[in-house]
Amino acid sequence: MSCRSRALPCRLAAIVTIAAACCSLALADPAADKGQDQGKAAALRQEAVQYEHGDGVARDAQKAAQLYCEAARLGDMIAQYNLGLMYADGRGLPRDETTAAWFFTMAAKQGDALAARMLRQVGEPGEKPPECLFDAEGQDIVSEAAPEQQKIMALVRQLAPQYGVYPRLAFAIIRAESNFNPGAVSTKNAQGLMQLIPETSERFKVQKPFDPEQNIRGGLAYLRWLLAYFEGDVALVAAAYNAGEGAVNRYHGVPPYAETRHYVQRIREIFKREEHPFDPAITEPSPELPKITARRLM
Repeated sequence: MSCRSRALPCRLAAIVTIAAACCSLALADPAADKGQDQGKAAALRQEAVQYEHGDGVARDAQKAAQLYCEAARLGDMIAQYNLGLMYADGRGLPRDETTAAWFFTMAAKQGDALAARMLRQVGEPGEKPPECLFDAEGQDIVSEAAPEQQKIMALVRQLAPQYGVYPRLAFAIIRAESNFNPGAVSTKNAQGLMQLIPETSERFKVQKPFDPEQNIRGGLAYLRWLLAYFEGDVALVAAAYNAGEGAVNRYHGVPPYAETRHYVQRIREIFKREEHPFDPAITEPSPELPKITARRLM
């Protein structure tokens, strides 16, 4: 059995660590939350390996896939790759290269060279995420929403994968920004569902900010850019969405504004993750990230 499938420490050393949330934020410790997620993901993946290979338990490919997928949602790169292999090779599951491509893409975006190589073999992922990812992304929020809000959520779930953004993060932003009101306007002239200011609308080519689809596309494009700029750090991304990336850079973390800190807390409470996959090809990372990371470690 390979080092990868046994999840040995030699493979874990290759996992790319995304910048952690700034320590200046007077909230729950993001490093502790991150550690909990990583620990949970590793435990899920190790259990999945046992079921995939029948190591001490009856072999059960479906159970393995379920566990791998849950670990993949928590950002475990090895689980993402292993589940991609199960679908690519038909290892106890129906062979499905489109689904395999989804998981290889997730791993490749975290720097997994083998996953990137497999992507060249299986092709591009489809527009709709695999069900095990799709069902978990905001289902609790959807079930509690009013019918009009559910229509907006359905549109988000359709569009978000095109931008590499988890629907739940978009739901969190929309709830905090406009509470799902397409006609919302702030005192600073932020407009629509995702409260795009005119400069942001122009930047991401949104001509009709009160059109739900255009507004969501603009907000998702901005989130995709912020995720790349702050290397998937959800606290920094949320702070930048509220106060601007310049303020985050200037303060080397979440700005000391009461409104922004409360906003970041709301996003974290809804999204429930400290990190998000990102596409490094979108933009160069913030030049202040090393200082932000150093401040966190002080």
